[in-house]
Amino acid sequence: MSNPERISLTISQLNQEVGQLLHRGFPALWVEGEISNLARPASGHLYFSLKDASAQVKCAMFRAKMLGLNLRPENGSHILAYGRVALYEPRGDYQFIVERMEALGEGELQRRFEALKRRLQEAGWFDPDSKRPLPPYPRCIGVITSPSGAAIRDILQVLRRRSPHIPVLIYPVAVQGDSAAPQLVRAIQQANRETRCDVLILARGGGSLEDLWPFNEESVAQAVHSSQLPIISGVGHEIDFTIVDFVADRRAPTPSAAAELVSPDQALLRPQLQHLYQQYTKHFLHKLQREQAQLTQLTQRLSTQQPARKIQQQIQRLDELAYRLQRSIQGRVQQNQTRLQYLTQRIHRQSPQYQLTKYQQTLSQQAQKLSYSMQQYLAQQQKSLALQAARLQLLSPLATLERGYALVFDEQGNLVKDAERVTAGQTLQIQLAQGKLHCRVN
Repeated sequence: MSNPERISLTISQLNQEVGQLLHRGFPALWVEGEISNLARPASGHLYFSLKDASAQVKCAMFRAKMLGLNLRPENGSHILAYGRVALYEPRGDYQFIVERMEALGEGELQRRFEALKRRLQEAGWFDPDSKRPLPPYPRCIGVITSPSGAAIRDILQVLRRRSPHIPVLIYPVAVQGDSAAPQLVRAIQQANRETRCDVLILARGGGSLEDLWPFNEESVAQAVHSSQLPIISGVGHEIDFTIVDFVADRRAPTPSAAAELVSPDQALLRPQLQHLYQQYTKHFLHKLQREQAQLTQLTQRLSTQQPARKIQQQIQRLDELAYRLQRSIQGRVQQNQTRLQYLTQRIHRQSPQYQLTKYQQTLSQQAQKLSYSMQQYLAQQQKSLALQAARLQLLSPLATLERGYALVFDEQGNLVKDAERVTAGQTLQIQLAQGKLHCRVN
């Protein structure tokens, strides 16, 4: 017989095949357990073991998956881990690769609740000194809750029993689910804008932590903290606590208890009102008697003092003063009119137009005088000129020439006064009264 053919694998091949089998055979799943042997190397990855009472498994969580982690793993922490089964081939170690991690026991919601509670408490949002007092006798009560839940029925029943005279304004909202928190915020802000109510009740019935979670949202807590109207929280049952319970001005264990806190009991108010009514009536009657006595006294004084006669005397006095006032006014008016005329004349004399007319007249007179003086001066100058012209005519060489005389000039134009200075053949020029002669001396 021949031996069957043997097939052998290397250790690496074996571990690779086993790793593929584990990957294909186990889909991503959740496991729970307690953390032990936790290691945080410089690479930023986490290595630890998850164990229960009888077994344990090695785990790894890589740094990229830790970015959105909402808890800090510690040895002894009970967690829920989500991931895949794998094999670390170099050592052949079976392990669980963790992709997500949540706290077990407290739960993720409880952890978020405690974290927000600590942060808001450190911010002073729970400080009793910041709480607004509730109005003892509200004029209108606002209720923010579901219009179809049991909470609104309980609240209205209590208010009708205790204070049926107080109007109630309902702001309908969802109290569960993803849309509940935004609706709660808008309702609180709307009530503060309208200011139709003196106090608000924020209420819903009991439920799980998930059901009550809208009342643990930070946005709702912010709206309650910022509200100018006092808010009573009546969320859940007596054992239920939400973030809104700590931020609100008052916390009621139930919606019905919230209605009782905000509404005065008419059964207790009735005796007080009756007592106040009796006191007011007694005070009013006493005041009425006092006023009547004072009225009687004033009536008697009025009849003895005869005000009609005094009024007549005052009327006559008023007429006399009016006459005197009229005369005084007329005198003052006439006096002021006379002064006004005087001042008007002065103003007229000082006015530019008056002065201009006056200066124009003066200028005309001076112009006439100047014209007459110029004419006299010109006549005198003309006579003097004629006389000087006659004298000049007598002394003029031309006049001498007219009488038959002549002027003799040499070639150079010099006047010849002596015959001995003239030589034969010399040319001379003789100026006559009419014309010139050119002569040669023989």
